Amino acid sequence: MAGHSNYVPQSAAAKWLESRLPVISLVRGSFVDFPTPKNLNYWWTFGGILFFVLIAQILTGVVLVMHYTANTTMAFDSVEHIMRDVNFGWMLRYLHSNGASMFFIAVYIHIFRGMYYGSYKAPREISWILGVIIFLIMMGTAFMGYVLPWGQMSFWGATVITNLFSAIPIVGEAIRTWLWGGFAVDNPTLNRFFSLHYLLPFMIFGVVILHVWAFHTTGNNNPSGVQPKSKQDTVPFHPYYTVKDLFAIIVFMILFAWFAFYVPNYMGHPDNYIEANPLVTPSHIVPEWYFLPFYAILRAIPDKLGGVAAMFGAIAILFVLPWLDTSKVRSGTYRPLFKQFFWIFAANCVALGYLGAMPPEGWYVIFSRIFTAYYFAHFLIILPLLGFLEKPRPLPASISEAVLKGGSGTPAGATSAPSTK
Repeated sequence: MAGHSNYVPQSAAAKWLESRLPVISLVRGSFVDFPTPKNLNYWWTFGGILFFVLIAQILTGVVLVMHYTANTTMAFDSVEHIMRDVNFGWMLRYLHSNGASMFFIAVYIHIFRGMYYGSYKAPREISWILGVIIFLIMMGTAFMGYVLPWGQMSFWGATVITNLFSAIPIVGEAIRTWLWGGFAVDNPTLNRFFSLHYLLPFMIFGVVILHVWAFHTTGNNNPSGVQPKSKQDTVPFHPYYTVKDLFAIIVFMILFAWFAFYVPNYMGHPDNYIEANPLVTPSHIVPEWYFLPFYAILRAIPDKLGGVAAMFGAIAILFVLPWLDTSKVRSGTYRPLFKQFFWIFAANCVALGYLGAMPPEGWYVIFSRIFTAYYFAHFLIILPLLGFLEKPRPLPASISEAVLKGGSGTPAGATSAPSTK
């Protein structure tokens, strides 16, 4: 489906370029004339939002790098220099630091939308796997970026997380030493993390291109979960979804701007405004909020190796999700039991996030273990069984029928694109 374009070059220059490098027809086929299901709701706009935030992160990061010094004796002061002395440095830093949180807010919504509407099912498995790879690289990029300010939470967060790799049998100690660049978190560690933090966003951009290419090849999923049957089921991507995405980006930017300009440190930790001190350990070491569910899973397992395996397993299990869900029905709109378990799972993830922020003691640990067990049970037990036990609602014959009957799966307040009839 990608590359479907009605573009006909008019000028001599356009004809010359098109015969040698058909980049204009490629862009038009992918982002203008591309046939898109006409019932996509606003949950589908988060892909565009994510791309916008990624570009913003790369641009602000490139400028910040010009003033940052990756040295343990100067990193903390260089961040203060950016905040106080660089023209609009405070704004660039707050946009970049809060942009990471905005990125994760959007990506979690994007992932849960894909899980609810079955966007991981055939023929879109590759697109889903590429999305999980993006998520994994994002986590590594964000963790390394959190270390760069070289505050107390940066230093001790790096110490705790890198020490986890020592639990891996045989190669664990070697991996930890390589990450440190020595025998403790120090200047070589900061240089490694700075280098990787600068490189990985460009890797993310490359995988995003593959991700877009993959779902343009198979076509978009949609709230009804049925494939387009005719031209009546689709509309051109432009102007219907470019305008819709633009509106969603503007609304999202209002939230982004509110955090960046009014409460820029709300999602940070006050200890990170204290310069890193290897001799003073914070009373409660916590990662950024977007890592908290996985941090809770890590601490729920009493064994160090088991905790590391569970934490990475919580992400790795997403790679095989397309084969764990045995239901032939794609969209959760037509799966009454799945819909209930989906919202229980979403609440379970929020609860894990809360528990990850709490001290690892008493009832917090007990509930962490319960919710961790349910997290894995959802994928390994509930989803496989639902495919055999659930009786789905009848599917519409086409997207047009779903739209006309109001059964497109569009939530209240979300509009679908107009019909081309």
